[in-house]
Amino acid sequence: MKLFEGRELIIASMHKKEVVMAPILEKELGVRCRVISNFDTDQFGMFTGEINRVISPIETLRLKCVAALNQTKCDLVVASEGSFGQHPSFFFVPADDELVMFIDKINDIEIVGREISTQTNFGSQLIQDERELDDFLTAKGFPEHAVIMRFTKNGKEIIEKGLTSKHKVVESFHSYHTNGYTTHIETDMRALYNPTRMQVIEKATQKMVQILLSTCPKCDYPGFSIRMQVAGLPCELCSTPTQSTMYNEYVCKKCNFEHLVKFPNGKTVESAMYCDVCNP
Repeated sequence: MKLFEGRELIIASMHKKEVVMAPILEKELGVRCRVISNFDTDQFGMFTGEINRVISPIETLRLKCVAALNQTKCDLVVASEGSFGQHPSFFFVPADDELVMFIDKINDIEIVGREISTQTNFGSQLIQDERELDDFLTAKGFPEHAVIMRFTKNGKEIIEKGLTSKHKVVESFHSYHTNGYTTHIETDMRALYNPTRMQVIEKATQKMVQILLSTCPKCDYPGFSIRMQVAGLPCELCSTPTQSTMYNEYVCKKCNFEHLVKFPNGKTVESAMYCDVCNP
């Protein structure tokens, strides 16, 4: 895109996210990506809890971007922020919710891409013997995916991160277990230690770029995207409005031009299976 072509873009990461983000950004936007070697993203929150994230993911993401811009005096930045827990739609299913933010300080552009995926090995467990340890490691894709071990005794906690050696994991477990420590093991969700999470970050980056490249039909400003999805697609049998999308409402963030796209999923009616009247 000519608006960004040839410009330097900072990837605000200390966990190797540029491996999946830079190829997409350089190819689609024509930018030159750079990582700040001394940029500390842990200051905004850590998965292990030493520093808690005290604000929302999107606010944290914005702080990351602004801090990177201020530190480098650059005017283009991309950063990502991940959250792990229950899927918002499929209860009791673990999910990885990744946000990727792009900021162009010169043109006052802020775009966010989001990918929610059930493809995650996120999990933790209390370990009482080596069999339980082996089962956890196998289930979580070790050693390609690293683990974190927490050893607790009398209110004292010792944390070992980024473990990819089976010998080290077993040795640490026995060493602390025999000295009366309680052992918890968990997946290391930092991107450079979790290939599955890295794939979700890649998809979120692709979505962000797609939004960025979508321009307003009126003023050609980037990021012409859906502001609201309106339900009401009629049931094929009784014509009662369903919860399925009837149309998408697009809006330009610069000139406020609005555009409605009816039947965005290519359907003019919804299956009776999804009707609250026909299938209550």
